[in-house]
Amino acid sequence: MSKHLKVTFQCYVLINCIFWALLLVMRLKRFLLRYYPPGIILEYEQGGQVKTKSIDLLDLASTDDALSIAQNLSLKEPLITQTRIPQVQKLVTKLQEKIGSTGDRQFYLFKVLRAHILPLTNVAFNKSGSCFITGSYDRTCKVWDTASGEELQTLEGHRNVVYAIAFNNPYGNKVATGSFDKTCKLWNAETGQCYFTYRGHTSEIVCLSFNPQSTVIATGSMDATTKLWDVQSGQELSTLSGHSGEIICLSFNTHGDQVLTGSFDNTVCLWDVHTGQQTNTLIGHRGEIANAHFNFDCSLIATASMDRSCKLWDVRTGHCIATLRGHEDEVFDIGFNYTGQQIVSASADATARIYDAGTQKTIAVLEGHESEVSKVSFNPQGTHVLSGSADKSARIWDVNTGECMQVLEGHTDEIFSCVYNYEGDTILTGSKDNTCRIWR
Repeated sequence: MSKHLKVTFQCYVLINCIFWALLLVMRLKRFLLRYYPPGIILEYEQGGQVKTKSIDLLDLASTDDALSIAQNLSLKEPLITQTRIPQVQKLVTKLQEKIGSTGDRQFYLFKVLRAHILPLTNVAFNKSGSCFITGSYDRTCKVWDTASGEELQTLEGHRNVVYAIAFNNPYGNKVATGSFDKTCKLWNAETGQCYFTYRGHTSEIVCLSFNPQSTVIATGSMDATTKLWDVQSGQELSTLSGHSGEIICLSFNTHGDQVLTGSFDNTVCLWDVHTGQQTNTLIGHRGEIANAHFNFDCSLIATASMDRSCKLWDVRTGHCIATLRGHEDEVFDIGFNYTGQQIVSASADATARIYDAGTQKTIAVLEGHESEVSKVSFNPQGTHVLSGSADKSARIWDVNTGECMQVLEGHTDEIFSCVYNYEGDTILTGSKDNTCRIWR
């Protein structure tokens, strides 16, 4: 064998060894679908551990060629081998069928739950929509079965109002509750067992969230701090100090490595979850922050303020891209659709507004409520907006025309919370009349 041929053969053997080693290191176990926003999640095994990675298809259209998309994904993602292309093509087709659904439907009252003996504070679904939770001034959180409306658990132990509540979605097996008693509690959603009581805040807890991996809970308090807690051990990980006013809202980005906090000091701060260090401060509002959210790809933040405006911010630079005007009174709520291309806001001027995130122009003004609008959200498909108002009603609006499609009536006091489930075929409305209503 010539020296050149010998070297070539050795290189061939080495390349093959590396190739098979990589295959052994990363082995695809299965595909999971994420409908809203559309994407494919790869579950794979590496070094004996099961891991996941997401392929986002935010621009997927129902008219796109599914085979071409699958082939392109195979070129970019080593875990998607040639033999997997037909399987990926079928998954893309299923996603296209799902996003092709407009979510058009009439909702009917399914059940009125006289959930608590005192007014409710918040309502929230688990990821599948099979269960939901309600918090209340009666110091409890309750877990409910969506299909039957039956109470499954009463989570008792707080000594004051249970104000902030959340499932650890997408898992849905744990519930976190934040209270005016200055503590947060972590519960088993199925048995009602309390795992931990997180202590350390010196004032009321008014907002909380799990990170997407369900390993960390963030709590925001009237003491102007946010704390990060370890879900597994119950230990405090860090205290995020820097605001000079009460923390009113917080949320993690999609990756879970950043958290934003909005405050009565008129600013929003960005924090590194791993270090607990402040990485940016969004300064520009002239009134208290009411709410703030990342878009899905974590490139933008939308903020709502008592200064009657909304703002759009670049996450990377912290610069304000645009001020979204039009409301004539305080803005209470704000949110993105799943693609991050549209924004909806709710105001004390009795209207909601839809903006284009790219052009920052108003798409539609949602007029019809007779009093302040406190909550708004897009349906999962992004075709409709749900709004809740102090006029005791919730309304469903067409995103493109701004037309009111349906009025959900029957509550006898203001609606403070309203949410869609993951599929967009069930709505919860929570009211100061001490009831929660399920609409289907």
